[in-house]
Amino acid sequence: MANMTVIEVKAFVPARDFGLSRQFYQDLGFEVAWSSDQLAYLRYGNSSFLLQNFYVEEHANNFMMHLLVEDVDAWWSHVQRQQLSGKYGVMVEEPSDKPWGLRDFVIVDPTGVLWRIGQNIGSRDT
Repeated sequence: MANMTVIEVKAFVPARDFGLSRQFYQDLGFEVAWSSDQLAYLRYGNSSFLLQNFYVEEHANNFMMHLLVEDVDAWWSHVQRQQLSGKYGVMVEEPSDKPWGLRDFVIVDPTGVLWRIGQNIGSRDT
């Protein structure tokens, strides 16, 4: 039988201003594990993505990422302490509970990539 084990999958996230976006993600909590002038490998624990020095408006404005965490309110507090909205001029929405069993908040990066950061809370449907 063939070994089709998947090790990981990574998204290539676009950056209009590569340096600014790289710093934004570091302030958000990601570590730059490797970087060149065209690509940065960012990670937090076992989660990672590739930030690319590439921008097409139509692509970036339709790009979304989802980060599932254990404690969304801790992440929200970190975003507030880092003052990411004011420092980078990005949109953030406060955490809220969703009927499908997720508590999450939205943050949009400097390029326009929308991130939903959330945690499972269990469905409210009975």
